[in-house]
Amino acid sequence: MHGVDSGAAAGAGSLHILVQRDELRIVLSGEIDASLTGEFNAAMNEATSSALPVTFDLRHVTFMDSFGVAFVSKIALAAPARPRLLHVPPTVKFLLEVTSTADLVEIVE
Repeated sequence: MHGVDSGAAAGAGSLHILVQRDELRIVLSGEIDASLTGEFNAAMNEATSSALPVTFDLRHVTFMDSFGVAFVSKIALAAPARPRLLHVPPTVKFLLEVTSTADLVEIVE
C-alpha cells in the first residue's frame, strides 16, 4: 500500500490516496473545493492508471462545493466500476442527489 498526502493545514481540505491490492481509496477531509486541484489531478491519474475499483471515505468532510462534486463525477465516469462512497455527510449527500451525481456512485449507508 502507498499513499499521497496533500499536506494541508488544519481546517483546510485534504486528499489522501491509498492504493491497496484490491481498491484505490480516496480519503477526503475538511473543506473540499478548488484549492485541491493538484491533489484531484493526482487522484484522477491514479484512478485511471490503476484500473482498481475506487472507494471514497468522506467521514471528515466539513464542506464540499461544486468543484468537489465535479471531481467525484469525473472519477465515477473514468473508473472501471461504480465508486463506493462511505460515511457521506448529509450536506454532501444532498449535493450529490441534487446534481444527479448520486446516480453515478454507490452511497453506502
